Amino acid sequence: MSMLKQTTKVLEYELPIKITPQKEGGFVVTCPVWSTCYAQGETVEEAVLEATAVAQSLIEIYKEEGLKIPLKKQEEKRMEMSFNVPVIVAA
Repeated sequence: MSMLKQTTKVLEYELPIKITPQKEGGFVVTCPVWSTCYAQGETVEEAVLEATAVAQSLIEIYKEEGLKIPLKKQEEKRMEMSFNVPVIVAA
């Protein structure tokens, strides 16, 4: 087996959200400090995951465009990842 080790810089942001149940079913998640960050889902979990994905995409776009990200940034972290990768060989 081979071992892969990599260090990655990770940025963490606080994403304040408001969850609103919909009359027709499902939930809408909005961010009070970032009007373009919103999502919906059938369950609370799905809606929150979608909002997180939207925030990740927006952060990437804002960084590329040099725009200020309206979220509070947490301390930058260095995250080390190590894992084994299986190698399958015909015998």
